[in-house]
Amino acid sequence: MSTVPHRTDVAIIGAGPVGLFAIFECGMLRLKCHVVDALEMVGGQCSALYPEKPIYDIPGHPAIDAGVLIDRLAEQASPFDPVYHLGQQVVSLTRTAEERWLLVTDAGTAIDARCVILAAGVGAFGPNKPPLDGIAGYEGTSVFYLVKRRQDFAGKRVVIAGGGDSAVDWAISLSEVAASVQVVHRRAKFRAAPESAARLDELAKAGRIELVVPYQLSGLEGDGRTLTGVRVADLDDHEKVLPADVLLPFFGLAMNLGPIADWGLNLERNHLTVDPLTLATNAPGVFAIGDIATYPHKLKLILSGFHEAAMAAHAAFPMIRPGEVLHFEYSTSKGMPGAA
Repeated sequence: MSTVPHRTDVAIIGAGPVGLFAIFECGMLRLKCHVVDALEMVGGQCSALYPEKPIYDIPGHPAIDAGVLIDRLAEQASPFDPVYHLGQQVVSLTRTAEERWLLVTDAGTAIDARCVILAAGVGAFGPNKPPLDGIAGYEGTSVFYLVKRRQDFAGKRVVIAGGGDSAVDWAISLSEVAASVQVVHRRAKFRAAPESAARLDELAKAGRIELVVPYQLSGLEGDGRTLTGVRVADLDDHEKVLPADVLLPFFGLAMNLGPIADWGLNLERNHLTVDPLTLATNAPGVFAIGDIATYPHKLKLILSGFHEAAMAAHAAFPMIRPGEVLHFEYSTSKGMPGAA
């Protein structure tokens, strides 16, 4: 442990888009932040899994790549001088005699904070892998669970498996550069944003994407490292082979809260239950925002996380500045207050 803990107003666990916006919201209230993230870079899944994936539901941006969004959020937070502790995981969270919180990371960093904002997304994450014989040998050469650079797939015969937003969005995007794109899904209806699903259907009708439905993955063909085809089966177990250079299985992420699950916070199906008005957990001064937080009618959108960041910052303010009256002003009126 550090000899002298860092002392700050707010400790933010998670440097994804919602965590970064929480820095800004706290900064606008003149609250100083230290930020911890297990990844070596800011951005969470947006940076680690799909930096070139376009996002369509950020206000003011008809489309913005995930990596660009992270750059903008980090730039927006930078005037408030946040202190980042990257490549570290918080392993303990304990209440102190001063009614503050002491966080300790696996790197020995200690942070003494009055309030804590958990913006840890889905926690530690990894892809849900399809149970196909020999798939491990193809991983990294022909089978990928994320797309970091879409140009890596230029001119390739791409098979995408899945029916959610990632599968649909990447099918649309890769159709612009790949030799062919085939989407395998076990039902004709896709669980993606309506606009994206409609666009997928348009591209399918135009012959730029082939929808292989209702089918599911049944096997791989190749030399054990390089794919030549993907076997799929329909609901009656009739198989066919899709010629392929690349398989992209998008079956979601396996979620693991890690040490967070041992901190005595109220859990509901690996999420933290919070008061929707303040985003407060059952621990005084600890808030949860973004995908890790749950409450009735919760929407898992980055937009929702931004709203929650603002609510949590304002709820934390009277705990950090007791007796100080907060006069709410719009940013257009107050401008950027700078680091306190």
